[in-house]
Amino acid sequence: MSARNPGMDLDLEWVSKVRVNTQAVLKRAQQIQGRKVAKKQWQAAWLLKAVTCIDLTTLAGDDTPSNVHRLCMKATQPIRHDLLKSMDMHDKGITTAAVCVYPSRVADAVKSLKAANSSLPVASVATGFPAGQTPLKTRLEEVQMAVEDGATEIDIVINRTLALTGQWTALYDEIRQFREACGDAHMKTILAVGELGTFTNVYKASLVSMMAGSDFIKTSTGKESVNATYPVAIVMVRAIRDYYLRTGYKVGFKPAGGIRTAQESLVWLTLMKEELGDEWLSPHLFRLGASSLLADIERQIYHYVTGRYPAYHELPMA
Repeated sequence: MSARNPGMDLDLEWVSKVRVNTQAVLKRAQQIQGRKVAKKQWQAAWLLKAVTCIDLTTLAGDDTPSNVHRLCMKATQPIRHDLLKSMDMHDKGITTAAVCVYPSRVADAVKSLKAANSSLPVASVATGFPAGQTPLKTRLEEVQMAVEDGATEIDIVINRTLALTGQWTALYDEIRQFREACGDAHMKTILAVGELGTFTNVYKASLVSMMAGSDFIKTSTGKESVNATYPVAIVMVRAIRDYYLRTGYKVGFKPAGGIRTAQESLVWLTLMKEELGDEWLSPHLFRLGASSLLADIERQIYHYVTGRYPAYHELPMA
């Protein structure tokens, strides 16, 4: 991970001056989506890069120790060994960036990864995910419990009410407390952009989250009706860039929710490269929150290696 973002005092003057030009953002998003993507071996290389940035996620009501175990095994060996071998990539240690689970499943994930001799980080959602509407005391305890169980990354959700009503000081204070509760764990702050109304609000929430010490800002819980979209991402990564220029600290970015195809993962990588530069193309500053994306990437790599698409049973979950 990058040097920790220590945060800063809340700069309300900076926040109040923010104005986002909607038309310019939409135009830029169209440009990025219209880019030609790499082909053949270059595309395969980019897809492997995408795999290493995935937070492989299960956030279902019916999660059990066994499906969390399967997820962990898949994270440690995300692409079939024979496929990697034919690309001469089998000894490069390709894994996903982390596994992401509910707090109650952290201990299961830690146990599975330890048994597999893997040092892969376990991320846990917390703070009343996905709505963030439980009492602050409960949300803080949830963070502490996840950390005690071995989570080294915590994906918190902000209280959208505070952002929607412009209570930036209150929002800053809450995130500051989550930051303390995280201890040494990295904190990824979910803005739930589909519920923030305007691009200007998204930018302001991004800034306040970074000022409060977030190591990453993340688009969505994946449970809203609108999740990761390219225009919103542009607003967030530009806030990251402005924060970096002002403070010298690099904050990571994590789009999540609805990212399902290999093709989309290439657009996300292109967006990061063009907006923030090559340094942000690595798991310590870029994550893709996804549950079904990996299956499509593995399918495309299978096609690259063999010239045909696999039947579903040829690429099992683990």
